[in-house]
Amino acid sequence: MNVRILDSCVGCGACAIINPEVFDIISDKAIVNPDNIEKTEDLCIDSALSCPVNAIEIGEY
Repeated sequence: MNVRILDSCVGCGACAIINPEVFDIISDKAIVNPDNIEKTEDLCIDSALSCPVNAIEIGEY
């Protein structure tokens, strides 16, 4: 799974609350820790679905 934050991110923090192992908020934008994606794929999907501006892109490698 590949996870990417789009420029439309508003830094609301919903993703980091749902999946803090992968998402964090730095300088008012979300960042991704790719090392933890594989073990939390379901939470990555939940985070993407919860994003109010649809700024999380999920794809396959």
